Parts: sequence; C-alpha cells; structure tokens
Amino acid sequence: MTGETAGKPLLITNVKPMAFGAAAPSGTTDILVGADGQIAAIGSSLAAPADASRIDAKGAWMSPGWVDLHVHIWHGGTDISIRPSECGAERGVTTLVDAGSAGEANFHGFREYIIEPSRERIKAFLNLGSIGLVACNRVAELRDIRDIDLDRILECYAQNSEHIVGLKVRASHVITGSWGVTPVKLGKKIAKILKIPMMVHVGEPPALYDEVLEILGPGDVVTHCFNGKAGSSIMEDEDLFNLAERCAGEGIRLDIGHGGASFSFKVAEDAIARGLLPFSISTDLHGHSMNFPVWDLATTMSKLLSVGMPFARIVEAVTHAPASVIKLSMEHRLSIGARADFTIFDLVDADLEATDSNGDVSRLQTLFEPRYTVIGPEAITASRYIPRARKLVRHSHGYSWR
Repeated sequence: MTGETAGKPLLITNVKPMAFGAAAPSGTTDILVGADGQIAAIGSSLAAPADASRIDAKGAWMSPGWVDLHVHIWHGGTDISIRPSECGAERGVTTLVDAGSAGEANFHGFREYIIEPSRERIKAFLNLGSIGLVACNRVAELRDIRDIDLDRILECYAQNSEHIVGLKVRASHVITGSWGVTPVKLGKKIAKILKIPMMVHVGEPPALYDEVLEILGPGDVVTHCFNGKAGSSIMEDEDLFNLAERCAGEGIRLDIGHGGASFSFKVAEDAIARGLLPFSISTDLHGHSMNFPVWDLATTMSKLLSVGMPFARIVEAVTHAPASVIKLSMEHRLSIGARADFTIFDLVDADLEATDSNGDVSRLQTLFEPRYTVIGPEAITASRYIPRARKLVRHSHGYSWR
C-alpha cells in the first residue's frame, strides 16, 4: 500500500459497527475520519468540518476492512492473474493476499509493479516453485527438485519479509505429477526455518489431502478445504473428515479458496451441518474463475450463508481470521487515532442463481452487498461484481467456460 497523502476529512453517518469488539458502539453511530486518514471522533450527530466528504450509510453494517486470503493479482506477470482493482476496494476488500503467483525468481517484479502502487494492502504467500504461476498449469512450477532453490527462497524472504506472509505449495498431481507429497515436506521445512506459515492447495491426488494434513501444524493453511474432487473431498471419507476436524481443532486453518474447481455446495453444507466450519473465506479469484463461478468475495460469503454458516462467523472469516494469518493487528481498529480501514455493507433479500465449482446450482436468498470501502480518508463506492457473458474455450485437455 502506498503512503497516504492527506485528503479531505470524511464523515460517515448511520453505520452499525460489528466485529470491533465489546467496546464498539451498539446500534448506529457516526464516524469522523480526519484528513490524515485517522479516526477523529465516534458518536451520534457528529459535527464535521465544512470541507468534509460525507456518506450516509443508511443503517448498513460496518466491519473492519475485508481480507481476501487467496487471490491471484500478479497481473502481467502470470497468465491467469487479474488486477488488484478488479477484486479489491471496489468489491469491499481492503486487504488482498496473493497465494503464490510469484516465486523467488520474479517476486521483485510483483513487489514493484503490484504491491507498491496499490491502494489496497497487499501481502503474499511466496510460491515454493521458483517461477511461480507464470504459465500456471501449462508449465507446472513443481515438476521436480530443479524447480526449487532453497537458498534463493531464503534470500527472497530476507529482502521482502514485510510483504511475504508465508509459503505456498500446490499439492495436486497436475502440478507435481508422481512427486506426490514431497514438495509439501520440503516446503514445511523451509517454513519452519523462516518461522512463517505454509498454505497448501489440496486437489487431485496425489498428494492425498490426508498426507498434507499430517505434515501441517498450527498456523498453517489448507486452501480449497471444501472441494468436491474425487479422492479429495472430506465428505467422501469418514477418516479424512475426522482428521480434518481434529487438525482444525489443533490450529490448522481451513480456508475456502473457492476458485474455478475447488468449492462444493454439498461438501460445505454437510461439513457445516456437522459443526466443521471454515476458518477463513477466500475466493481464489483469477482470470479463469472471476466470471464463472466465483465473481467476488461478497458472493462467496453469500454462498457460505446459504449453506448454513452463521452471519457473524462469516464476517469473522473475512476479517479477524485471515488477519491473524498475515499478522495484521485487529486491536483497537475502531478507536480515536486508528487508521480508517472499513467495509460498509448490507444484507439484502435476493433470488440469485449461483454455481459452485462442480456446476451445481443454488439460489441465494440473501446477499452480502458491499456499499463503501473506507481506506484512510477515502470512501470508495463498492458493489458486487457483475459477470461478463461466458464463452467456451478449447484446451489441449478439453473445454472450459471462461
């Protein structure tokens, strides 16, 4: 996030704070943000300087700024990434965490061209593979040991520790082939050396979801936790479900990571009904998932609401939970002198047809609708993404919708 330049003061009226802790006002209140981006006053019927910008939230909720823990935004550096602006502030998200688009060989470009100019806060999981997702699945980043350079990973982290929050490994056969779970073991060793968490993508085995869980420890993240892929669904194997439940209880974070191929309504609904809720909700947004089936974080949150996840837990899963993974403090976020970083949103009645990654359809009756994103003194009008028309694209391995 770039350094803030002073703007106009901002008066936000008629908001309902939530997820700020017990000291936050109950009911609706007003927030005055100074020209320096810091909260200047909190209370009812606040007076504001004559030059202040004003927004009336009309009773909408206001939470800490939403955090999307799994996106791909190395636009121009990989063949699948989107721009931060496509999934950030204009969608209610103030913090974006890129999940392994860049490896040690090209992280410097990601930092200079994406992280530093962005108005959103951007953090990253560094890909274990040196090239990251330059050509995504067309040129897999973890074919064998020649794709990993331990010394350069350590050096890259030392030079970029303020930006890198963990290590990312994609553990599925389309990436690692017959190498199986070995990259996960090596990645875990490096993560231990650096004292950072690891995020592991689970998908088509090998590696087995079970094997991955056995390697990980408290603070690590399993993304695509509710995927519906054969051999990798926690609801098709009672032993795997029990293992996932135990690991979640021990501090391994289960992350949604919806994506184009990694979220099942049925798996999510069954797991939540049995009491296994995701730790965090993320999108895995990229160029092949944005228009179908993901759209944005608000729609992903709405999908989790539709399968039984409680409202307050959903807000927790896009604020405090992912913030804890990236060591972003949530203390005193709504107090005088704190930098403004908020998402203002409504819950609205709807009848929207939504699709999971397996092609199963559900009608969403209630939607999270972002209204404004507040970053410092700036209030950005926000909304859910409206997808473009899809087209059928031919690949060497078949067809897919884009």
